[in-house]
Amino acid sequence: MDVWQLVLVGLVMLLGLLGVLVPGVPGQAIVWAAVLWWALSDTSTTAWVVLMVATALLLVNQALRPLLPSRRTSRTGAPRRSVAVGGASAVVGFFVLPVVGGVAGFVGGVYEEERRRLGSHRDGWASTRTLMRGAGIPLLVELYASLLAVAAWIAGLIWQ
Repeated sequence: MDVWQLVLVGLVMLLGLLGVLVPGVPGQAIVWAAVLWWALSDTSTTAWVVLMVATALLLVNQALRPLLPSRRTSRTGAPRRSVAVGGASAVVGFFVLPVVGGVAGFVGGVYEEERRRLGSHRDGWASTRTLMRGAGIPLLVELYASLLAVAAWIAGLIWQ
């Protein structure tokens, strides 16, 4: 697979990560399809192992979905911008401080946006807690599964 195809696969994965944050967009399926595209183009053993790992991660997330509360942010009263900022911060945090930075980035991004919107630390933190209880945890679990699939792809690229 040449460099431009790898860039396209990476962009499709980024689109999938953003799709996780948008209701109604099958972000995880897009990430998985990008890994499948790469594995079908690069038929090495590493590519197939990465595909199996990504598939397992995303299937485990699908199995956990009924156990988690609904992802509907409308119940929490938080605007979609807070969720979007939290999601973008989680993606950046995941790669800056591997694995652990995703959670800190998500919660920190939501808190910063809510504090800016509401004007005080107390109100921002209360809104962040409400959002995390209502919709943040299921969204973060789905985003994390997708991020781990992307990280497996990156590790597979490095390993080859």
